[in-house]
Amino acid sequence: MNKYQTGDKVRISASFTDSASALTDPTVVLFQGASPLGTASTLTYLTDAALVKDSTGIYHVDISVTASGIWPYRFYATGSGQSAMEGAFAVARTEFSGR
Repeated sequence: MNKYQTGDKVRISASFTDSASALTDPTVVLFQGASPLGTASTLTYLTDAALVKDSTGIYHVDISVTASGIWPYRFYATGSGQSAMEGAFAVARTEFSGR
């Protein structure tokens, strides 16, 4: 699990492939993420500017981390290219939070 510091901007990327392992753009691409404080969000490509397409089949979200703890996330796609990918990253506790 990758570790970061409070205040970092973390880039989370995902790639989507077809049955021949070629990169493909799914019909719908979504991202779900949650902070350790329980704040959750869902982003949809072409609706939310924070979910960015880098190239065919490759997408990313940049997250500004504001709290220490575990930040779980999930990319998933529906329709053509349906698949899912989950992960999490850790943010270390700091003695300087709130200063």
